[in-house]
Amino acid sequence: MYGYPESVAKLIEEFRKLPGIGEKTAERLVLHLLKTPETEALKLAGAIAGIKKNTKMCKKCFALTDQDTCRICSSEKRDKKTVCVVERPADMASIEKSASYNGLYHILQGALSPMDGIGPDEIRLKELFKRIRDEHIIEVIIATGTSVEGEATACFIADNIKKIFNNIKISRIASGIPMGGDLKYFDQVTLKRAMEKRYDFK
Repeated sequence: MYGYPESVAKLIEEFRKLPGIGEKTAERLVLHLLKTPETEALKLAGAIAGIKKNTKMCKKCFALTDQDTCRICSSEKRDKKTVCVVERPADMASIEKSASYNGLYHILQGALSPMDGIGPDEIRLKELFKRIRDEHIIEVIIATGTSVEGEATACFIADNIKKIFNNIKISRIASGIPMGGDLKYFDQVTLKRAMEKRYDFK
């Protein structure tokens, strides 16, 4: 590729496979790595290998973890009776950065999307309902995105909780999150306001 040796060209091609990385950015990253000390480059390589080898899903909430149970589920300081339902680990991380919430999470690993063949069995809904029953949850905060899929998922969760359980508070994050918004792109102040001003799911 453009006169680069095979090893350099191959790494550029690998970087180009990453989301949001074009050819020029990939080229800059590789040339930067060539200028860094070998120890730094090896640290990066080790970190990449490490996430593939050691990262797994928490057996309770399905967050990313390097243990069987993530640090949030394991913490004695968290409110064990409240669960915040999000679509992806990045959404959970965004809420955590806002420091507005002290309960547990449940990561669905997606949202309902019949057009894409994603129904209730393709995301972690059965596990959510089991947790609500087994852990005697008293409030479920629905923090799925405000896209059509996110709203459909929120309605499905709320409707089923009402059918299956009694006396469980269901709330939805509110102010500050526009329609079609993706949680991972919002600042911490916006997320904090949305979490604090959540409303009951009617």
